[in-house]
Amino acid sequence: MNESAVDDALDALVPRLRQFMVVAREEHLTRAADVLGVPQPTLSRSIARLEAELGVPLFTRPGRSIRLTRHGRFLYESAERAVAPLSASLRALIDEADPARGRVALGFLHTLGGEAVPRLLRDFRARHPHVRFALVQGNGHTLASKLRDGEIDLCLTAPLPPAGDGVTARRLDEQRIDLFVPVGHPLSRRRGIRLAEAAEEDFIAMEPGYGLRAITDDLCHAAGFDPRIAFEGEEADTARGLVGAGLGVSLLPATASSLADPAVAAIRITFPKAARTVGIAWMTDRPVTPPTAAFRDFALTYAGRLTRG
Repeated sequence: MNESAVDDALDALVPRLRQFMVVAREEHLTRAADVLGVPQPTLSRSIARLEAELGVPLFTRPGRSIRLTRHGRFLYESAERAVAPLSASLRALIDEADPARGRVALGFLHTLGGEAVPRLLRDFRARHPHVRFALVQGNGHTLASKLRDGEIDLCLTAPLPPAGDGVTARRLDEQRIDLFVPVGHPLSRRRGIRLAEAAEEDFIAMEPGYGLRAITDDLCHAAGFDPRIAFEGEEADTARGLVGAGLGVSLLPATASSLADPAVAAIRITFPKAARTVGIAWMTDRPVTPPTAAFRDFALTYAGRLTRG
């Protein structure tokens, strides 16, 4: 049989596959029609058309019953093997969209994973205790790509991704950025500082492509200098650890855990304004599942307090 003939056979079989399998299991057209919720004559004509289009008899019809022929048995056994994993996949897809027990694929920045995201998830699960989450961490560029590619449903990120290409983003909060220096550093006792005063320091920054790296570069340029990058990395906690070890200074979010680190001192920046906008983004050019919509709407109620504790 050539490929065109195989395609024709699939076109004939697939729309009637469930009908064929129910008839094969029930071995009775009337009972099968009841299971399928269709008139018995309609089911009988459908099976007859399938046999005609495939060119082989699938059933014998002794008396009032109906039995598989050898061709029918071959097709039924193959169909069973194909349908079982397909049914499992469809069940998983349906479960993902269940409003009460579905799953949300949530992406977020590493720097939001210590406090903001756990608090948001805790409060959401108090209202929706059975909704499940797949948590994906990454930098802003990676999260935006995963969102557009459909690998995640929502992302919490900073700065907000640009609008367009089906992306919608909403501001949730503004998070202060401080200059972190080692305890004992000449600046460590200052409560506020113009960033230009740190122009001669070695900076510890995120790698290019991270939102915090763009913020570092932009703030330093606004202060009139190019930062001298001594270390680049992917984790804000690692950057803070390097600061505590006396290896440089860093511009980092002022979170509760970072402000409590005894090895570093956080200094507020008086100029330029040092903050980042944290928000949530989703795709509006494709539908979202009920649990995803519920979490998105709940997150929007956190506007102004997501990063405030």
